[in-house]
Amino acid sequence: MKTLSTLTSTPAVAPLMGANAFAAPSGTVAFLMPDKASTLPEQHDLPGFKAQMAKLRPDCTVVFQNATADATLQQQQFNSVIAQGAKVIVLDPVDSAAVAALVSLAKSQGIKVIAYDRPIPRKAADY
Repeated sequence: MKTLSTLTSTPAVAPLMGANAFAAPSGTVAFLMPDKASTLPEQHDLPGFKAQMAKLRPDCTVVFQNATADATLQQQQFNSVIAQGAKVIVLDPVDSAAVAALVSLAKSQGIKVIAYDRPIPRKAADY
């Protein structure tokens, strides 16, 4: 799995954010984590992700949510960030199999999904 800094500092993120990723002045990216079992996502990954996004897209809004190991809550969070206009969702799923329908929903609306830390076996993420 690619590291967070590698993911956000490579041109691979540009296509996920649209053709004008570096020229477009704004957008919303969601960073959805599964639980608080580890402090790594909130203390290391999120600050690094925000820092790299600030370099790539200074006017981009990063929405962070933690599902606290609740798959239903993560589904609600996923739907919420779609309603907030997220163009990209970085997802570390609570239940990898259960999020396949969410990935399909996002893709049907042109929203890119990046599987973070865990694969999504039933529906391929964009990255």
